[in-house]
Amino acid sequence: MDHHRIATGGPASGFVLWLCRVLCTFTLLMRRNRAAGRSIALGPIAIAALSVMGGAAPVAAQTAPAQTAWRLLDYIAVDYPEAVADGKIANAGEYSEMQEFSATAAELIGELPASSARAGLERQAGNLQRIIAAKAPPPAIATAARGLAADLIKAYPVPLVPASPPDVARGKALYAQHCASCHGATGKGDGPQARDLDPAPIVFADEARARERSIFALYQVIEQGLDGTSMVSFAELPPQDRWALAFYAGSFAYPESEANAGKALWDGDADLRKRLDLEQLVGTTPAALGAQVSDDKARQLMAYLRHHPEATIAAEAAGTLALARTRLDDALAAYGRGDRKAATDLALSAYLDGFEPVEAVLSARDNALMIRIEGAMAALRGGIARGEPVETVKDRVATLDGLFADAETALAPSEASATSSFVAAFTILAREGLEALLIVVAMIAFLSKADRRDMLPYVHSGWVAALVAGAATWAAATWLIEISGASRELTEGFGGVLAAIVLLWVGIWMHGKSNADAWQRYIRDTLSKALNRRSAWFLFLLSFVVVYREVFETILFYAAIWGQGNGGAVIAGALTAVALLAVIAFVMMRYSRTLPIGKFFAYSSALIAVLAVVLIGKGSVALQEAGYLPVTPWPGLPRGELLGIYPTRETIVAQLIMIVLLVAGFLWNRRSAAKAGDTTVMPRVGS
Repeated sequence: MDHHRIATGGPASGFVLWLCRVLCTFTLLMRRNRAAGRSIALGPIAIAALSVMGGAAPVAAQTAPAQTAWRLLDYIAVDYPEAVADGKIANAGEYSEMQEFSATAAELIGELPASSARAGLERQAGNLQRIIAAKAPPPAIATAARGLAADLIKAYPVPLVPASPPDVARGKALYAQHCASCHGATGKGDGPQARDLDPAPIVFADEARARERSIFALYQVIEQGLDGTSMVSFAELPPQDRWALAFYAGSFAYPESEANAGKALWDGDADLRKRLDLEQLVGTTPAALGAQVSDDKARQLMAYLRHHPEATIAAEAAGTLALARTRLDDALAAYGRGDRKAATDLALSAYLDGFEPVEAVLSARDNALMIRIEGAMAALRGGIARGEPVETVKDRVATLDGLFADAETALAPSEASATSSFVAAFTILAREGLEALLIVVAMIAFLSKADRRDMLPYVHSGWVAALVAGAATWAAATWLIEISGASRELTEGFGGVLAAIVLLWVGIWMHGKSNADAWQRYIRDTLSKALNRRSAWFLFLLSFVVVYREVFETILFYAAIWGQGNGGAVIAGALTAVALLAVIAFVMMRYSRTLPIGKFFAYSSALIAVLAVVLIGKGSVALQEAGYLPVTPWPGLPRGELLGIYPTRETIVAQLIMIVLLVAGFLWNRRSAAKAGDTTVMPRVGS
C-alpha cells in the first residue's frame, strides 16, 4: 500500500464512519437471526438504533476493538511459523511481534463491553499468550488463534460478507492505484517502494501464506490498516470497493490458469455449491477448504471463485430451485396420500420459497420462460384444488422439473450480460413507473384546472413519501429483515386492490364532472369546502399508495438484478427509464393545459378507469400467488402484464366486475346529468 499516507491503527475516525460500523453490525445481527429462523421485532431494533445514535462511545468500543483483535489473531495464525520452528525461535523479530500482538489482542478483548462470552474470550487470550511464550508448534498456535477469532466474531459480530458479488475488475484497478507501488504489480512484494519498508510488504503470491488467509482477513486489513507497519487504513473507500480489492489481492496465489479446472469442479458438484455460498467463500481459508475437498481441489476452486465470485449467486439460485423441486415432490407425495390441504400448502411454498426468490433475475434473462413457469405452477395448484387424478398431477410436477432445468441454464453466470441487465432495468422501471405517473399527473392536472394549486403539496408529499418509504424498504430488505415471497405478493396484491377501489371512485367522480355545467356547479357548491378538509389528505394517501406499490416491486426487482454484477448497465437502464418518464410527464402536463375542462375530465376519467381495471387484475394475481385467492386457469386466454390480463377465472372475473361497476357509474352520471337538464354529458374523443 502507499506508505506516503499517514499510517493509522484503524479506520478513519468520525461520525460517518462510526455510523457505518453501527449499521454493519446491525446487518450481521439481523442476517444471523434470519438464518437461524428467529423472528425479528423491528420495534426494539428501531429503539436500539435511536439509542446508539445518541452516543457513539459504546458502539465504537464494541466494534473497533473486536475487529482489531480479530485482525491481530489472524496475523498470528498466518505468520507464527516464521517466528518459531521445532520449539526454537527462528526469527527473533517475528517472535517479538507475535508476543506483542497476542498481548495487544488480550488487552483489546478486555476492553470489550461486558457480556456472558467475554470472560471465556479472556481465558482463551491468556492461553494463547502462554503457549506462544512456551514456543508451541505452529499448528497449535494456529488452532488457538483461529478458535479465539471465531468465538470473538460470534460474541461481537462484524460484517462478514459483501452486499453483492464484488467486481474483481474494479479490484484490479484499485490495486494498481493504491497497492502495486509496494506489493508489486503481480503481488510478489517487489513494488518500487518496497525496498524502503520495514517490515516488508506482504507477498500475496506466496501460496503457503495465502492458504491460511481468508478474503475476510484481507478485507479487515484493508479497512483498518496494520499497526507497526506501513499498511494504512483504506476505510475511505466504499465497502464494495474494499471487498473488490480484497478479492483481487487474494487471487494472486491462485492464477486464473487453474480456473477452468475449478469451474468444472464447481459446476459438477451440487452439494459443494450449496455449502459454499458467498459468505462461506469470504470467510473460509483455502487450508480449511482443502481439509474438506483436498488441497488440489481447493486450489482450483479458489482460482475460479476468487476470480469469479458472481458464480456463488447462480449457486444460490440453483439452491432455491432445488428447494422448489423438494417442495413439489413433497406436495405430490401428500396428494397421493389424499392430504389435499398439505399438498396445496407445499405447492404454494414451492412457488413462494423456491421460485419467487429468483423470479426477478429469470425475468430479466428469459421472461417467456418465467411466464411459463408461473403458469405451470398456477396450473398445478389449480389441479390439486380440483382434485385431478394423481397421474395428472405427477405429469404437471414433471413438466415443472424440466422448466426448472431450463431456468438453471438461464441463471448460469455465463448468461449474464450488460444488455440483459440494461433492458431489464429499463423495462421494469418504465412499466411500473408509467402506471404511477399517469395517476399522479392526472391529480396534478386536476388541481391546476381547479385553480387549487395550494393542494399540490399534498400530492407531491405523497409520492415523495412513497419514494422515501421505498428506500427504507430497500434498506430493511438489505440489512434488517428478509422480505419473503408471501410478503411481497401480499403487499402488491392488497396495494393493487386498494388502489383499484380508490380509482373506481375517482374515475366515476371525474366522469360526472366531464360536463362543463356540472363542473361549474361543483366548484360553486362543494370544491372549496371539500379540498380544505379531508380531501387534501385523501390526495396524499392516493398519491402515496399508487407510487409505493410500484416502488416496492421495482426496488425488489432491482435488488435482484444488481447482484448479477452489471451495475453500470442497471444504472444506465434506470436513468433511461427516468428520462422517458420525465418526457411523458412533460407532454401530459403541457397537453392538459390546452384541453377544455369537459374534455380534460372525459379523457382523465377514461384513463383512470383503464388503470383501475389494470390494477385490480394485477392485485388479484398477486393475491393468487400468495395463496389468498384460488387459481382456476382459463387455457387459451391471452396474458398481458401491461394491461393486467392473466388467464385465470378469478382475475378475469375481478376485472369484469370492475368494468361493470365503472359502466354503471358512468350511466348513473349520464342519467343524473339528463335529469339536471344537461345536454352534453361526455364529449366524444376528438370533438
